[in-house]
Amino acid sequence: MDKDNPADRKPDIKQPQALPWWNYLIWFVLALMFASLWLGPEQRTLSYNQFKERIRSDEVVSVTFQGDEVSGQLKPAGPAGGDEAGPRTFKTTLPPIDDPELITLLQQHDVEMHAESEQANLWTTLMIGMLPWLLLIGLLWYASSKMSKGLAGGAGGMFDFAKSKAKKFRVEDSQVTFDHVAGLENAKADLREITSYLKNTERYKKLGAKIPRGILLMGAPGTGKTLLARAVAGEANVPFFSISGSEFIEMFVGVGASRVRDMFESAKKEAPSIIFIDEIDSVGRARGAGLGGGHDEREQTLNQILGEMDGFDPHVAVVVIAATNRPDVLDSALLRPGRFDRKVTLDLPDKKARIEMLRIHSREVPLADDADLERLAALTVGFSGADLENMVNESALLAGRENKEQVDMAALLGARDKIVLGGKREMVVTDEEKRWIAYHESGHALLAGLLPNADPPDKVTIIPRGHALGATEQIPEEERHNLSQRYLHDRIGVMLGGRISEKLVFGEFSNGAEQDLLQATRLARHMVARWGMSEKLGPIAFHQGEEHVFLGREMAQQQDFSEHTAQVIDEEIGALVKGIEQEMMVLLNDHRPQLEALAEALLQKETLGPGEIQALLAEHRSNSAGETVQMGV
Repeated sequence: MDKDNPADRKPDIKQPQALPWWNYLIWFVLALMFASLWLGPEQRTLSYNQFKERIRSDEVVSVTFQGDEVSGQLKPAGPAGGDEAGPRTFKTTLPPIDDPELITLLQQHDVEMHAESEQANLWTTLMIGMLPWLLLIGLLWYASSKMSKGLAGGAGGMFDFAKSKAKKFRVEDSQVTFDHVAGLENAKADLREITSYLKNTERYKKLGAKIPRGILLMGAPGTGKTLLARAVAGEANVPFFSISGSEFIEMFVGVGASRVRDMFESAKKEAPSIIFIDEIDSVGRARGAGLGGGHDEREQTLNQILGEMDGFDPHVAVVVIAATNRPDVLDSALLRPGRFDRKVTLDLPDKKARIEMLRIHSREVPLADDADLERLAALTVGFSGADLENMVNESALLAGRENKEQVDMAALLGARDKIVLGGKREMVVTDEEKRWIAYHESGHALLAGLLPNADPPDKVTIIPRGHALGATEQIPEEERHNLSQRYLHDRIGVMLGGRISEKLVFGEFSNGAEQDLLQATRLARHMVARWGMSEKLGPIAFHQGEEHVFLGREMAQQQDFSEHTAQVIDEEIGALVKGIEQEMMVLLNDHRPQLEALAEALLQKETLGPGEIQALLAEHRSNSAGETVQMGV
């Protein structure tokens, strides 16, 4: 096991132990007692008349009187005994009227008579009636005591469901440090002060410094929030309690608050320590926003978290780290100073960070000589750390399926395409459909290569993958954080290129442009209504309303503008998209030879790379369009 590998760390959880041999012996004896007392020998019940008839027939061997109950033994079945199969013991009840003939009848037929005290019968009956209850109570007590002692892996006893489910990681196993976290330099700088405090608590106490109560890690899924929290614990070399926000909530009211109290008590006993609450938005959403607006279990849990963080001694070295990808829905009381004092934002990694992450995730993977991690990092814009780790693993699986000894660049690119585009689909595409798809994708690729502000095309394919029949990939030459109006204009133009190409070549449209139209319309709406890129509306943002934290986006749409303004917004969006469509129609028509060349090459090869695309565009460039057209907005 590699102790430096965060995946090899194991939580401090006890393993179930075997029961000692004498426990099995006790249960075996109890089972025998229960069988002997509860079941007993099988008996037949006779009426009093039948009982006397058996005596007269000389079938009764012996009887035992116990109060008004009579039990006895019949002669065994067979030639010399009774002629009736079945149990040979019986019981009957004496009538409340004295029968002086019974004793005489028994004596005349030589029946052996016995008598027992009625008190013994009552005691036996009482024991038989109470034994099942005693066994059930004993079983419940035994199971509860064993589970509470950790026999079931430390999860708590049957009546300990209110105990915290936080997993404690041992100090010696917390080997993840900031060196294992690629990128996120600003986030690591913000957290180094916390680790310094936890390492040198006494020095900070002498100076009167107070440790921040809580740290909120905010970022998209897969950006490394959990890994960064573990790195803080590893750097500080302190116990680490990890729990998900959803683990607080149960069907029983008050369980979540009880678990919060228990978790904070455990962390205080181990101070200095760290509590990590993942997905805190599951319990930390804004209060009073439910359908009933009541004080439900989730709100009780949140109130308890707030109370515990307020109740910290200023010098108790317990740090609460929480992670969420939805900071917009958190309750404002969680975010005020004194609760989560610091908010650390984790962004998607840039190219330099992606290269470092790829090197870390490929340490255990035998890479071939042609594996270019720098080029791969350039092709993975928008990938998170988790995406990169998954891509490396997928490439290793792909190389294994192809019986390769090493993971080469082809396997890495294949894994990337599988993540971005989806797996290949086994479907039959007719020649006519393939021709439609080829011209559709050629329209996207040609406009991406012609428009000056668009991202250049990197790959075009007509192989069905995922939910698409074909795909055109664009890779930006540099990472963009601020989108200009010209870039957005050309981006919409590329989206409309497939639809326009179909119209030019076939004279009609197909449904293949559905996703293109959705993305183009959404982008145009943002340009007009949010980013002030409409001359008619001016520099005004028109929000459609904010998402309700419980009801969701669709049920909480609220317009803060008039119906007339809404109509103007729709008109401006339509005018923007239609204007771009007309410009792209002219541009594609002027470069029809290049469109035909791209489509024919796709029909032959099915997939074109960046070099092949550029070569085709340069070879078939018409004289009238010898230079790239500069599109206006």
